[in-house]
Amino acid sequence: MTLHPLMMSATSSMYEDIGGNEAIEAVVSDFYKRVLDDPLLEPYFEETDMDALFAHQVQFVSAVAGGPVDYEGDDMQNAHEGMAITEEAFSHVAGHLADALRANGVSEPHVETIIEEVATLEDDVVGQ
Repeated sequence: MTLHPLMMSATSSMYEDIGGNEAIEAVVSDFYKRVLDDPLLEPYFEETDMDALFAHQVQFVSAVAGGPVDYEGDDMQNAHEGMAITEEAFSHVAGHLADALRANGVSEPHVETIIEEVATLEDDVVGQ
């Protein structure tokens, strides 16, 4: 039997291994603290409804981790249209997400899987 890459065993998803919704909310909270403390990234969020963004990010990370949720936000290209996000800014965001995952006890294989998924979105986010 071949398992889906996001599955750790036949009975346990990465989402469950991480700790479910509560753990992902903690990661996303930590992530946004890091992002908003980053002088390069802070200007991108000046006009942003952070409560809505937090909810979308929890959905996104949960979906990537194989959780029982579907991401309902805009596609990445539309969501980032007009923001002129640079490769450097994208890299900072990915780095902050990886740091937040690690700081909240997510195992390195799971961090790598999530960051690999984020990396696939770079073309849809950068320069829009």
